[in-house]
Amino acid sequence: MLGMVFTEFVEMVEARFSPAVADAVLSKAQPTGGGYTSVGYYPHEELVAMVVELSRLVGVAVPDLVRAFGAHLLGRFTQLYPQMFERHGDMLGFVAAIDNEIHIEVRKLYPQAALPRFEVVERDARSMVLHYQSPRRMEALALGLLDGVSAHYGQPCEVQTSAPQSGEGTLFRITLID
Repeated sequence: MLGMVFTEFVEMVEARFSPAVADAVLSKAQPTGGGYTSVGYYPHEELVAMVVELSRLVGVAVPDLVRAFGAHLLGRFTQLYPQMFERHGDMLGFVAAIDNEIHIEVRKLYPQAALPRFEVVERDARSMVLHYQSPRRMEALALGLLDGVSAHYGQPCEVQTSAPQSGEGTLFRITLID
């Protein structure tokens, strides 16, 4: 997993909780003390261990923490890569471009990145069905990223999840709210 994800997680913990909580998470969950760099690659299990430890320390459920992190991460992406967001006029347009445009750009920057797949199954002017697939099963992170995209474009939405008929991955039914 990209080191940027790890460094941003630590930043979020410091901002939302405290630097002391971030230090406690790193020292308890990571034998190396969490010496992450944004350009490195690390096993995603280390991030999972940090989230589990954070949950234990602050009493917030793991899925809620992961979803909050997804929204935080999206906010950072808008700051670091504004051109990716400027090319799209709305939330659904941006989400539809994840696999065929945005992930292509990510791979240019981070060739070793193991990215999830997002396939648009259905789309109209007010809704979309998106098929998410990843061996990491980070649906809560994807939901948080969708929350962040919704906030960025100022388009409130409802997201429902279900299992696809194929049994692999998760379907996200995104409906814009007036």
